[in-house]
Amino acid sequence: MEKHRTSPLEISSKDFKSLGYKLIESISEFNETIANKPVTTGEKPKQLQGLLGNKSFPESGMSNETLLGQATDLLFNHSLFNGHPKFMGYITGSAAPIGALGDMLAATVNPNVGAFALGPMATEIEKQTIQWLAEFIGVSSDYGGVLVSGGNMANFTAFLAARAAKAPSDIKENGINSNSKKLMMYCSKSTHTWIDKAAILFGHGTKAIRWIETDADNKMNLEALELAITSDIKDGHEPFFVVGTAGDVSTGTVDDLEGIASICKLYDLWFHIDGAYGAPANILPELEMTFKGIKDADSIAIDPHKWLYSPLEAGCTLVKNPKHLVDAYSSHPEYYNFATENAEQNFYEYGLQNSRGFRALKIWLMLQQVGRKGYREMISEDVELSKLLYKLSNKHPELEAVTQHLSITTFRYIPKELSKDVIDKETYLNELNETLVNNLQQGGKVFVSNAIVRNAYCLRSCIVNFRTSKKDIEEIIDIVVAEGRKLHKELLSK
Repeated sequence: MEKHRTSPLEISSKDFKSLGYKLIESISEFNETIANKPVTTGEKPKQLQGLLGNKSFPESGMSNETLLGQATDLLFNHSLFNGHPKFMGYITGSAAPIGALGDMLAATVNPNVGAFALGPMATEIEKQTIQWLAEFIGVSSDYGGVLVSGGNMANFTAFLAARAAKAPSDIKENGINSNSKKLMMYCSKSTHTWIDKAAILFGHGTKAIRWIETDADNKMNLEALELAITSDIKDGHEPFFVVGTAGDVSTGTVDDLEGIASICKLYDLWFHIDGAYGAPANILPELEMTFKGIKDADSIAIDPHKWLYSPLEAGCTLVKNPKHLVDAYSSHPEYYNFATENAEQNFYEYGLQNSRGFRALKIWLMLQQVGRKGYREMISEDVELSKLLYKLSNKHPELEAVTQHLSITTFRYIPKELSKDVIDKETYLNELNETLVNNLQQGGKVFVSNAIVRNAYCLRSCIVNFRTSKKDIEEIIDIVVAEGRKLHKELLSK
């Protein structure tokens, strides 16, 4: 009689070790040599499709060794590397190696962290991780929360908790249209586009958003905020939700969180902080005043896969009173047999997902690997490198430093001389710098993104990368200037 079922997916212990050792060797070499590779190959979709081949779903299987060898080659030689020391585009952190190992371990056990019974140790590790993240960014460890995929989901999760807390109590039964008063939300003009998605997807419509103007420092104008709130109340609407940004995506500006908190208290509104990028910088003592007011937030979004250097995906929603999450998300159909008599926490009651992967393990390992001291050192270095880029741009005769906040610097290329044929100087500079960003992103030497600052098209560098060094910053200046000169010459010739 057969003792064990044989399956095409099974790999023997001996073969698994052999495959694993080979893969780990390849990954180790990749990590060691990543700085010598181009940031990206800049290949187009058709080129990549050609590498994969136009073949149908295979009828028969292939050897594991061949498959892993192919996958390794495809990813190591045809990817954009956000762990490269010269990757500074968008806000994706350089992934910590221990996080990659953590993901492998998590996938092996494969707990479903939707319910305690399905992932008991994983649930407790996630709870502890959330507590540590709260302590990391300087709020009470009593904040509860849930790990999600990233910034959009972290902000959405908080948004729905806020609505459950502030909207009429019958909203679950009758929907938002049953309320005669329109539910209104407020944010600065520099707030991430997740707020548009939330308004649309959750039935409010974009007209429910009040986009508050910003001041000269790109912070939300508090007088304009209060005026918008009082005007809406006067018009019979119901304000319920205000977003403060802790590190906006374009320039890294942190809103006056304390001022926003005071207005929210005055009008009994939910105060949410989108700190997906910037909140971890509150670990630096010198930035304590910048983040003053963060402890008053009803909810905070933070992305460990940004400035905590976690591998994707890793976002987190923190809520001052976790009961608001349960009020928004808890559901108990008869086929759920997840008892809570022994104080088990079931994360399906805290967010949109029922089945949930074990995202917490990689973060839990990283937080312990380097501790508060290690993170303070790395985040401080990122900030100092960003300041260095601003300083070097400011000194260079062909560059203009525009803004510097947290670890984001914006700057632009300005030729020494402009032809008399260039009638509209600013339009030309915007075209030149937009083309420059596109060429740099395709070229593979450095990857920056863009920002529009006071109507000027700028190069934007965001350093959330433990591999970036002073040497990289100095080389980036030379790369940008060389490409800028080349493009300027080409554009003028046209």
